[in-house]
Amino acid sequence: MTGWRLLLTRPVEECEALAATLAEQQVFSSSMPLLTIEPLAESPEQRGIILELDRYCAVVVVSKPAARLGLDLLDRYWPQPPAGQRWFSVGSATGALLDAYGLPTAWPASGDDSEALLSLSAFSDALAVADPKVLIMRGEGGREFLAERLRGQGVAVDYLELYRRCLPEYPADALARRVEAECLNGLVVSSGQGLENLQRLAGDAWADLAHLTLFVPSPRVAEQAIEAGAKNVVDCRGASAAALLAALRQHPAPTL
Repeated sequence: MTGWRLLLTRPVEECEALAATLAEQQVFSSSMPLLTIEPLAESPEQRGIILELDRYCAVVVVSKPAARLGLDLLDRYWPQPPAGQRWFSVGSATGALLDAYGLPTAWPASGDDSEALLSLSAFSDALAVADPKVLIMRGEGGREFLAERLRGQGVAVDYLELYRRCLPEYPADALARRVEAECLNGLVVSSGQGLENLQRLAGDAWADLAHLTLFVPSPRVAEQAIEAGAKNVVDCRGASAAALLAALRQHPAPTL
């Protein structure tokens, strides 16, 4: 595992936390955040949804930024959260934020993705009501698969979009130069949009970078990466540090 030299692309704070965890395991990493989180201004639509929060039998929060911003809204409009409502997250880190707030929260024990959440018995139990309605707190776009599957089961789904993800400004050749200068042999993305930003920043260099091992968080992002031309894709089945470390243990670093 220690032969890996990884490029991390998450938002700044998440890169710092992941880099520290990797360093504890003697894994070299270089951080180049390809996503910044920009909170959306509160709109009448957002306010209307949060004021009617008690209409939903379950609330799904897809990320830590969505948790932080969603809890801010909850503080403003609901001094006491709706009774009997269940909260769910896709990953344990997001779930821990909701749990610390005092919300009844569950998340999959393994697999930080929509498929794992859909197979969670507590989630199925929460939907076992007349006319089930689910609210998904997220950034702009994302988790369409989850909503499609739920709607296919007769569940009404609404979105509360709380932020947008933006690509930071970098010189055109910054990514290729970083990979070459630091002899990196693996790339890590945590979402489909992170992968899109990676390709966009790579530009013409993507044809070469696509040969590096690419660690992705889910089967859907893996499929997206393969369609984009990535030659060696590893599905970590989760975006957590633990999921990445497990994947690194299972896949030896390439030898030069």
